Parts: sequence; structure tokens; C-alpha cells
Amino acid sequence: MTSHLDAVNASFDPRAQAYLSSTVHAAGPDLRCARELLAGLDTGPARALDLGTGAGHLAYAMAEVAHTVIAFDASESMLEVVRHTAAERGLSGLQVQAGDVHGLPFADSSFDLVATRYSAHHWTNLEQAMAEIRRVLRPGGHLLVIDLEGAEQALVDTHLQCIELLRDTSHVRNRSRTQWLALLQSIGVGLLHEQRWPTRLQFDTWVRRMRTPETMVRAIRELMQGAPREVREALQVEPDGSFTPSTGLWWARSPM
Repeated sequence: MTSHLDAVNASFDPRAQAYLSSTVHAAGPDLRCARELLAGLDTGPARALDLGTGAGHLAYAMAEVAHTVIAFDASESMLEVVRHTAAERGLSGLQVQAGDVHGLPFADSSFDLVATRYSAHHWTNLEQAMAEIRRVLRPGGHLLVIDLEGAEQALVDTHLQCIELLRDTSHVRNRSRTQWLALLQSIGVGLLHEQRWPTRLQFDTWVRRMRTPETMVRAIRELMQGAPREVREALQVEPDGSFTPSTGLWWARSPM
């Protein structure tokens, strides 16, 4: 019987290159906002950590302002893509390291900046991972979280989580804005900036990127087509199955 971490690796190892070229991950208003927030820091971080780096798009942005960036991920194939791309771009301060976010192999207060983008919905124990983030973040350090949001309404959220899981069996849960604010409060960081954007997911590209089996693709289509009006309106479901959830961004700082 495989573990969840095995499922994550099985899902993403064969798809690393697809995530490097994915327009959702390689661009978007959330990444532009992240660059602006990083550029607005008074001094560049000496050490920064990108958790669940995937194909490394946020890590590349962090490497423009930080002296050292560690791109951290469970997938060795993703890290190989990051290693190769960083070398191509001349980002000599970007390093890669494999591991589990629930038990970070770093000393207390060892990073000036910790960030994660489109990864936290794969973490099995988000509370534990957030506690680890707080542990390795130095006093006065910054935290950046970006992820697709869960819905506040239970009916909409149930449908969203279900189609996410059918598409990708390593999915755990998208958290709502309310849940994210509670998580940030629980680790004692102060919110500096919050923003959200509609994120249109083109159906064919969305399932192709994960190589979702055709049986699952059909199940997603049937679920979306049969969804109540409230769900279809909230997710802006289109005739071809494309839909539009929200991406949330939270920029916070640990107390001195």
C-alpha cells in the first residue's frame, strides 16, 4: 500500500516539464504581485525557502532578490527541472533540496523569507507544516502563501474538492480564505497584505497537465454537468468544462 507522499511523487514526477510550461504556474497576477512584494522589501533576504516549489516559478522570482534560495519539494523530477532551469538562467544562488514539509530539515529561525505557491493543498497536515514554517522563520521574517482557495459555501466546496481529487489523487484540500486567516493567526504571524484573483482553468489543459485517466475525466464532466445552479454559478462552469475558482495570496511577517 502506497503512502500519500508516494502518490504525490507518482503524480508529479512524470509531469515536471508540463508544470514548467504551464501558463497558470509560469505567469499570472499572483506571481506579478509576489515579485512586487519581494521587490518592496527594504533589504534582500539572505536566506529564503520555497516550499513545494514544483517547477520553481516562485523560486526564480525569489532568487532575484535573495542571496540564497532553497527550492524544496518531495518530487526529485521537479527539482531536476528547477536545477536545470536555474543554471540556464544563471541563478547561482538557487539550490534544491528534497524532503517533506511536515518535518523540515532546517534549524530554527534559519530563513528570512519562507514562501509556498500552489502546493499547500497537497499537504496532509497543514497545521503541522505551518508550525514548521513558523519554526524555521526568523523573528521579523516574511511569509508568502499563494494557493487556490476552497469555497466558503459547503455545497460549492464539496464539488470543488471532489473534482480536484478526481483530477489528481494527490490532492488533499483547498482551504478557504477564512481557514487561511485562522492558520496564519494560529502561528502568530501578522498579515501585511491579502489579495485574490479569479483563476480560469481551461478544462482540456487542466486535465492533460496531470494526465488524468479518461475514466476520471468523464466523471469530472458528469459531476460538473449535473452540479446544482449554485455550484455552476459560483465556479463559473463553462460548456466545455472550464471553470474559474479563486487564487488567494497572503503576505505576513513574524513578530520581532
